[in-house]
Amino acid sequence: MHTSSGWGWALAVSVLLGALPAAAAEWTRDTAHGGQVTRSITGSGPYYSGQTTRVGPNGGTYSSSGACRDGVVDRCRRSFQATGPNGQTYSGHRATARGPYQVRSIGTVTGPRGNVGIGARRHWR
Repeated sequence: MHTSSGWGWALAVSVLLGALPAAAAEWTRDTAHGGQVTRSITGSGPYYSGQTTRVGPNGGTYSSSGACRDGVVDRCRRSFQATGPNGQTYSGHRATARGPYQVRSIGTVTGPRGNVGIGARRHWR
């Protein structure tokens, strides 16, 4: 008598799913006020990452990159840098955890003179 467990089936499915290529998307569009946005996203399974670049009509730029993991609690981290038309730069980081009942995030921003701001937020859904 042969009894089989679900382990063999689960292993075969995971091997097949692991062989699938990562999904990717990239697009560029013009904004309403004359700027441009470029976005690229790649992902495989519950993990995905992306990059965004925005160029304003006055020459200001913004770029960010981030990575996320989906699950019962979605977790994301993002870093960004912006340069205004007058050359002032801002940069920062943000981490977010999004669960079924609340969203928590914490981040920092560094201004053009080196000043650092820290912010945290908790929002109930």
